Amino acid sequence: MARRPTAYWDYIKVEELLALQGGLEPSDAGLANDEVLFITVHQIDELWFKLVLRELVAVRNLFAKAPVPEQALASAARGIRRMTLLIGHVAAHFEIMETMTTRDYLAFRDKLNPASGFQSAQLREIEALVGLADADRIPLGNEHSYMNALKNEDGSPSSAYRRVAARLKDKPTLLDAVKDWLYRTPIHGSTPDSPGDAETVARFVDAYADAHAKCADEALAIAKSSALSPGDAERLDKRYAGEIAAARAFLHAEEVPEPERKRASRQRAALVFIESYRELPLLAWPRVIIDELVAFEQAFVIFRQRHARMVERIIGRRTGTGGSSGVDYLDQTALRYRIFRDVWAVRTLLVRQSELPPLERAEAYGFAADT
Repeated sequence: MARRPTAYWDYIKVEELLALQGGLEPSDAGLANDEVLFITVHQIDELWFKLVLRELVAVRNLFAKAPVPEQALASAARGIRRMTLLIGHVAAHFEIMETMTTRDYLAFRDKLNPASGFQSAQLREIEALVGLADADRIPLGNEHSYMNALKNEDGSPSSAYRRVAARLKDKPTLLDAVKDWLYRTPIHGSTPDSPGDAETVARFVDAYADAHAKCADEALAIAKSSALSPGDAERLDKRYAGEIAAARAFLHAEEVPEPERKRASRQRAALVFIESYRELPLLAWPRVIIDELVAFEQAFVIFRQRHARMVERIIGRRTGTGGSSGVDYLDQTALRYRIFRDVWAVRTLLVRQSELPPLERAEAYGFAADT
């Protein structure tokens, strides 16, 4: 049987889609434009979140492979880039929301109580799948667990609760998968299962820490040449000494408990190695991946900060509909909800190309010869 020609309105489900902006009413016919705007923007946000989750699962699944196929890194980078752009579009919606005045919003705000954007299950899913730890979460209000805010009023599991609960079981997180991938990175041609790998990595770490210290000492000398007083010089000495000590402590993962310290140190060494020798053919795409992860998390931080400023502009610092501290809560999430901390921290340690330790076994990072 011949297939009936497809119509745009059928494929996109236009009529069904346009019938979903009524909020608590059967339709949007009796609602003010501001309320329909509010509903529509949040519905679009949820559709963007849906696309982010699909890309996030695909990228996570790729990095969960051991080994990660080198030829697939371009697809992973494209997926992360798409996630970044999607979150950017969500943040851009706040400019549209700001066309509402405080009085416009207050006209329908009470309808929302005690609902809150905190109850966006898909946003919680994204956070969990990327790798935000439960211990790092900020309580919304008086609940002891953020999951409680996703339950129905009678305490029973809601669709949002079940969605997030299922995602919390979906392991590994992207953070864990990327860390495992970094751990397997060849350093001076050595992999974790190579004989003498620990010694090779330790040699690189020490040499790199020395290079960083040399660059810091040079920067200190320049800074002290324009010091205004002995007190300024003393403060500069302490500041640069602290920077050198912090770099060594970071590379050796001194703050990580002993059972995981060597593994964490190797992951950090891999980050430094990839960033430092990025011109090597087999490190080019890994370096792109690292940069895309930074861009993605940066987009998320900007989204949270933009959210806070939009809320402050429209309703000031009053308590949120869900019982949170409102703007203060949103500002805290922008500061504390950081996941790829090591990837960011490495930027503080990077040195000039001319100061890098000599590369060993450069041939291990070339393209494979044709056979």
